[in-house]
Amino acid sequence: QVQLAESGGGSVQPGGSLRLSCAASSSRSIFFIDDMGWYRQAPGKQRELVATITDGGRTNYADSVKERFTISRDNAKKTVYLQMNSLKPEDTAVYYCNAKRWSNDYWGQGTQVTVSS
Repeated sequence: QVQLAESGGGSVQPGGSLRLSCAASSSRSIFFIDDMGWYRQAPGKQRELVATITDGGRTNYADSVKERFTISRDNAKKTVYLQMNSLKPEDTAVYYCNAKRWSNDYWGQGTQVTVSS
Protein backbone atom coordinates (compact mmCIF):
# COMPACT_ATOMS: atom_id res chain seq x y z
CA GLN A 1 0.00 0.00 0.00
CA VAL A 2 1.18 3.51 -0.84
CA GLN A 3 0.10 6.71 0.86
CA LEU A 4 0.25 10.13 -0.78
CA ALA A 5 0.51 13.36 1.20
CA GLU A 6 -0.16 16.63 -0.60
CA SER A 7 0.78 20.12 0.52
CA GLY A 8 0.98 23.63 -0.87
CA GLY A 9 -2.61 24.55 -1.66
CA GLY A 10 -4.16 27.84 -0.65
CA SER A 11 -5.71 31.06 -1.88
CA VAL A 12 -4.09 33.38 -4.40
CA GLN A 13 -5.08 36.31 -6.58
CA PRO A 14 -5.37 35.92 -10.36
CA GLY A 15 -1.94 36.00 -11.94
CA GLY A 16 -0.32 34.56 -8.82
CA SER A 17 1.61 31.35 -8.29
CA LEU A 18 1.44 28.29 -6.08
CA ARG A 19 3.55 25.15 -5.80
CA LEU A 20 2.00 21.84 -4.85
CA SER A 21 3.98 18.91 -3.49
CA CYS A 22 3.04 15.27 -3.05
CA ALA A 23 5.21 12.74 -1.24
CA ALA A 24 4.64 9.00 -1.52
CA SER A 25 5.29 6.70 1.42
CA SER A 26 4.77 3.06 2.32
CA SER A 27 5.13 0.69 5.24
CA ARG A 28 7.45 -1.33 3.01
CA SER A 29 11.07 -0.24 3.12
CA ILE A 30 11.36 -0.55 -0.65
CA PHE A 31 8.58 0.36 -3.03
CA PHE A 32 8.33 1.63 -6.57
CA ILE A 33 6.21 4.21 -8.34
CA ASP A 34 5.63 4.45 -12.07
CA ASP A 35 3.66 7.47 -13.34
CA MET A 36 2.74 10.31 -10.99
CA GLY A 37 0.38 13.14 -11.70
CA TRP A 38 -2.08 15.78 -10.65
CA TYR A 39 -5.81 15.88 -11.26
CA ARG A 40 -8.36 18.46 -10.18
CA GLN A 41 -12.07 18.64 -9.50
CA ALA A 42 -14.03 21.87 -9.46
CA PRO A 43 -17.47 22.09 -7.81
CA GLY A 44 -20.11 20.41 -9.96
CA LYS A 45 -17.55 19.08 -12.43
CA GLN A 46 -15.83 15.78 -13.04
CA ARG A 47 -12.28 15.16 -11.99
CA GLU A 48 -9.89 16.03 -14.82
CA LEU A 49 -6.26 15.45 -15.63
CA VAL A 50 -3.92 18.39 -15.06
CA ALA A 51 -0.48 16.89 -15.70
CA THR A 52 1.38 13.60 -15.48
CA ILE A 53 5.02 12.58 -15.46
CA THR A 54 6.60 9.16 -16.00
CA ASP A 55 9.44 7.82 -13.89
CA GLY A 56 11.66 8.69 -16.85
CA GLY A 57 10.53 12.32 -16.83
CA ARG A 58 8.19 12.39 -19.82
CA THR A 59 5.39 14.88 -19.18
CA ASN A 60 1.83 15.39 -20.37
CA TYR A 61 -0.38 18.43 -19.76
CA ALA A 62 -3.99 19.38 -20.19
CA ASP A 63 -4.31 22.03 -22.88
CA SER A 64 -5.80 24.47 -20.36
CA VAL A 65 -2.61 24.55 -18.26
CA LYS A 66 0.12 24.28 -20.90
CA GLU A 67 2.71 27.07 -20.70
CA ARG A 68 1.48 27.96 -17.18
CA PHE A 69 1.98 24.81 -15.09
CA THR A 70 5.10 22.67 -14.77
CA ILE A 71 5.19 19.16 -13.32
CA SER A 72 8.40 17.66 -11.99
CA ARG A 73 9.45 14.82 -9.72
CA ASP A 74 12.27 13.73 -7.47
CA ASN A 75 12.49 9.96 -7.81
CA ALA A 76 14.82 9.59 -4.85
CA LYS A 77 12.29 11.34 -2.61
CA LYS A 78 9.30 9.79 -4.42
CA THR A 79 7.83 13.28 -4.60
CA VAL A 80 6.00 15.04 -7.41
CA TYR A 81 5.61 18.81 -7.72
CA LEU A 82 3.27 21.09 -9.62
CA GLN A 83 4.43 24.66 -10.16
CA MET A 84 1.40 26.75 -11.10
CA ASN A 85 1.97 30.22 -12.55
CA SER A 86 -0.38 32.81 -14.03
CA LEU A 87 -3.26 31.29 -12.11
CA LYS A 88 -6.79 32.02 -13.27
CA PRO A 89 -10.12 31.84 -11.41
CA GLU A 90 -11.01 28.79 -13.51
CA ASP A 91 -8.06 26.94 -11.93
CA THR A 92 -10.00 26.92 -8.65
CA ALA A 93 -10.49 23.29 -7.64
CA VAL A 94 -9.42 20.54 -5.28
CA TYR A 95 -6.15 19.17 -6.63
CA TYR A 96 -5.44 15.46 -6.17
CA CYS A 97 -2.11 13.71 -6.41
CA ASN A 98 -2.06 10.36 -8.20
CA ALA A 99 0.52 7.60 -8.35
CA LYS A 100 0.50 4.37 -10.32
CA ARG A 101 2.35 1.12 -9.93
CA TRP A 102 1.43 -1.65 -12.37
CA SER A 103 -2.38 -1.96 -12.07
CA ASN A 104 -2.55 -0.12 -8.74
CA ASP A 105 -3.84 3.43 -8.57
CA TYR A 106 -3.24 5.58 -5.48
CA TRP A 107 -4.78 8.96 -4.60
CA GLY A 108 -4.04 11.69 -2.12
CA GLN A 109 -6.70 13.34 0.01
CA GLY A 110 -6.72 16.51 -2.09
CA THR A 111 -5.67 20.08 -1.48
CA GLN A 112 -7.81 23.16 -2.19
CA VAL A 113 -6.57 25.81 -4.61
CA THR A 114 -8.64 28.99 -4.78
CA VAL A 115 -7.92 31.77 -7.26
CA SER A 116 -9.92 34.88 -6.53
CA SER A 117 -9.55 38.62 -6.31
